Amino acid sequence: MIEFTNVTKRFGATVALDDVSFRVAPGTIVGFLGPNGAGKSTALRLLVGLVRPDAGAATLAGVRYGELPNPGTTVGVLLGAEGFHPGRTGRETLRLACLTLGLPGDRVDEVLGEVGLSAAEGRRRVGAYSLGMRQRLGLAHALLGDPAALVLDEPANGLDPQGQRWLAGLLRGRAERGCAVLLSSHALAEVARLADRAVMVGAGRVLADRPLAGASTDELEDEYFTLTAGADRAA
Repeated sequence: MIEFTNVTKRFGATVALDDVSFRVAPGTIVGFLGPNGAGKSTALRLLVGLVRPDAGAATLAGVRYGELPNPGTTVGVLLGAEGFHPGRTGRETLRLACLTLGLPGDRVDEVLGEVGLSAAEGRRRVGAYSLGMRQRLGLAHALLGDPAALVLDEPANGLDPQGQRWLAGLLRGRAERGCAVLLSSHALAEVARLADRAVMVGAGRVLADRPLAGASTDELEDEYFTLTAGADRAA
């Protein structure tokens, strides 16, 4: 469903992505791990058409993002919760997105309920939201089109422990319905508990692509720190 094939991206003399290849199958959650500057954000932005590769391709259901007829119904994207107009309410934000995607207005109430924002919270202006509420609104926005894939950059940022547990249940439920979930995170314990596989990157390269069944948080942390430290020394 989500596939990177030999993707390379340079910014001047800096190689942000170096021959990156991996895939996320339908019905699975893949944790995308790496330190700051490893290339994670560039990879996600490239996947959803915000950055062009110098070589290789990143596709969704075999198609580049820019070639999808209605991208929001194929892939839900949350790359940050800061882009919403602070003067609009949560409901207005989602209603405008429904109009853009050609979706019925009743999807607004459905996704607000799915992400745990009450009717009263939906009527509040986004500028008055906490970070956790903005994250929930961003997830609601990503879910509007009932997409077959989700691309999420640090979706647990700003969520309290209860909210993180709720998020894990939401993503697992989506995966069980066949959704392909690519989840970038620094929370190794959450990835070890939630994801089916981990793709670790460092200095723009894939360092490991491994299943997580039976892996403990300690094992994942040891491998992560060993691999990323080695990549930093080699860079």
